[in-house]
Amino acid sequence: MRWWAGGYAIAAVVALAACGTSGAGADAGGPSGGGGAGGGPSTSPSAGSSAGAPGATSAPPSSGVSSAGPAPASPSRPAVPSAGGCAAGRAEVSVVPGDAVRRQVCVRPGTVVSLVLRPRTDDRRWTGVASSAPALVLVSGWRVDPDGTAHASLRSAGTRGGGARVTASAKAPDVAGAARAAFTLDVTVTPYPREG
Repeated sequence: MRWWAGGYAIAAVVALAACGTSGAGADAGGPSGGGGAGGGPSTSPSAGSSAGAPGATSAPPSSGVSSAGPAPASPSRPAVPSAGGCAAGRAEVSVVPGDAVRRQVCVRPGTVVSLVLRPRTDDRRWTGVASSAPALVLVSGWRVDPDGTAHASLRSAGTRGGGARVTASAKAPDVAGAARAAFTLDVTVTPYPREG
């Protein structure tokens, strides 16, 4: 009777080995309807969550918004606002060809805005930036890169509130006459709300 017991043991080992192989294959890339050898759900990357869930919809591929966090700011968008609706600390405003020639931005006192003016597509070049109220928004750090990109820092007053108009001028280098305003940024400095 011992050889019967040995035969059953060999058959059981072969059957378990076959079940483990087929379950691993299903987990690695097989159909997602069944589970693995342990009865758990399949972890196949091809299994879509919207296939079996009623009423589930998948996001369109052209949305460009990651669910892991907020979408990165586009270079042509204004500074990202804080919780109160105004940028605080440091912010950046980038202007690319085709953007509107006038834009608005709200900042908190003491905020430094980096203004980046991308190279123009016409024959005009950026020549400078001026503020209508330097006591409220001070322009500094003007420079033009070799590729034509211009940079300036706009520092808002530390405690005051109000508005200032920042204009960026441009002109063709081989044309006589003064440079004309090519972009305007309306800066509103809004103090933090007082508590109590």
